[in-house]
Amino acid sequence: MELETPTTFRDRPININESGQRKWIYAKQPQGKWYNRRTAAGWLAILFLVLAPFIKINGNPLMLFDIANRKFSIFGQIIWAQDTYLLALVMAVTVVFIVLFTVVYGRLWCGWACPQTVFLEMVFRRIEYLFEGNYRKGRKEQKMTTRIFFLKTAKHAVFLIVSVLITNIFLNWIIGPERLFEIITAPIQENLMGFTIMFGISLFYYWIYAFFREQVCTMICPYGRLQGVLLDSRSIAVIYDYKRGEPRGSKNAGDCIDCHQCIAVCPTGIDIKNGSQLECINCTACIDECNIVMKKVNKAPNLIRFDSVQGVESGRRSILNARTYAYSAVLAILIVVLAVTISNRKPIDATMLRVSGSIFQRVDSVTYSNLYMVKIINKTQADKVLTIKVITPLSGKAQLATGQTMLKKQGILESVMIVNLNQSTLTGKSTPIELGIFEGETLLEKYTTNFLGPEK
Repeated sequence: MELETPTTFRDRPININESGQRKWIYAKQPQGKWYNRRTAAGWLAILFLVLAPFIKINGNPLMLFDIANRKFSIFGQIIWAQDTYLLALVMAVTVVFIVLFTVVYGRLWCGWACPQTVFLEMVFRRIEYLFEGNYRKGRKEQKMTTRIFFLKTAKHAVFLIVSVLITNIFLNWIIGPERLFEIITAPIQENLMGFTIMFGISLFYYWIYAFFREQVCTMICPYGRLQGVLLDSRSIAVIYDYKRGEPRGSKNAGDCIDCHQCIAVCPTGIDIKNGSQLECINCTACIDECNIVMKKVNKAPNLIRFDSVQGVESGRRSILNARTYAYSAVLAILIVVLAVTISNRKPIDATMLRVSGSIFQRVDSVTYSNLYMVKIINKTQADKVLTIKVITPLSGKAQLATGQTMLKKQGILESVMIVNLNQSTLTGKSTPIELGIFEGETLLEKYTTNFLGPEK
């Protein structure tokens, strides 16, 4: 049986030509209600990125990922590396959220909230429009003059300054504004390595936004390729109504006049009329531009719109349906479960391990002792005066090298502890004991370990 060979196909990203060379994309600046909405969403996202480390909830930053100290503040709740079950829950919720969100809403994240898109479209492209104007083919096709050279030099200088600012924004999320301010105000000689790393990262961001640009989305980010297995006929996406628009070009044919304006404004250079593509980031620029054209030719708007394949086929828009509500409810429930789990976690975390290689010591004729290494983390926003006691056996005694312990908020205690047991309570070479960490008379945490003694 002879198979039919398709006459058209695409075997490479749209910004790569037949010889594998980069095709530069110079997108025309969109205008319209969707672009205004995306501008508002983009600047809200930038404000969140800038302000999140400064905003305090119960004394904790709204967002902080202190990797060096293995401490993460998520919406004001501190999660330590020891909170493995919470980290696992966060990862599980994140994965499920991404899958369900993409299945229902497509790549809305990419076009509206992803930092790469937000900074490129709302900051760097606007700087480019300011210096070089709103264009379709780009200034590279123009003859280089003194004025154009000056404008391009000024543009790249501003690009570099903004890249440094972006680096500091993301450093705020990792080391916090207090530590960043200390580094900035200190002499460069004291933090030469830090300044060198920061400037190197800034140059990397400058290269990304000035030269690499949309290739991050089309060649590096795996999310665009994931959509091929996550989207289905009911997923919401920016879609061309091919039933209404085809055949193109003729006044007596479909509504699409094949003006290519949707391609001119696309930041990744695709033709939305060719269907769902990995480069499409759902930025809605083509919706606004097509609506402008439809208005000029006296035809109904929304030839390109947010819809699903099923909606186009049936002729009924299906953005809000039972599945949308159900999946959105699941997403909300996951977030609530995560929030409740974090808020109800234990106030302290303790680790008590017998000192490696140590054996029991005989204190007197009836008492034996073991040495333990103790690490206690105060996860609350209040200072705590803690005492460690032996719960079982009742006659046992525990003594920290520091005695009664004042543990600062979000503080860590590491100390040696001596546990004494009477010989009569020993059950053999290894005796299970239960230790309790108390604040006054309130038991905060229990810990079970073994006590070594002589064989009976």
